[in-house]
Amino acid sequence: MMPVIRLLFGNAFRLYWEVWYTGNMNIKIKLFASLRQLGPDEQVAEFPDGATIDDVVHAVKIPGTIRLLMIVNGEHRPADHVLKDGDELALFPPIAGGRLP
Repeated sequence: MMPVIRLLFGNAFRLYWEVWYTGNMNIKIKLFASLRQLGPDEQVAEFPDGATIDDVVHAVKIPGTIRLLMIVNGEHRPADHVLKDGDELALFPPIAGGRLP
C-alpha cells in the first residue's frame, strides 16, 4: 500500500491533513474470440483499488464500438462493477447472430 497525503481545508485559521492508503490489486483478464487480436489471451494486470470493468476495458484498449459481454468470477456484471483483488474478468465480443437494439 502506498500512503497518500491529502490537504483538507477547514477555515482560514486551520488546515487539516488526512493520511490514507491506496493499494493496488491484480486482475486476471481473459480475452475471447476476436478480442484476442488486441492482446494476450490471458494476462494479469495491476489496477488501483476501486477500478471498474470499464477502467480495465479502456486499459486493454478495446474500441468503444465493440459491445462486450463482461463476466467476473463466472457472473455477468455491468461495466461500472467495482473489481476486487484477485478477480478474473472475461471479456467476450458478440459472437454470432442477434441484432443491436
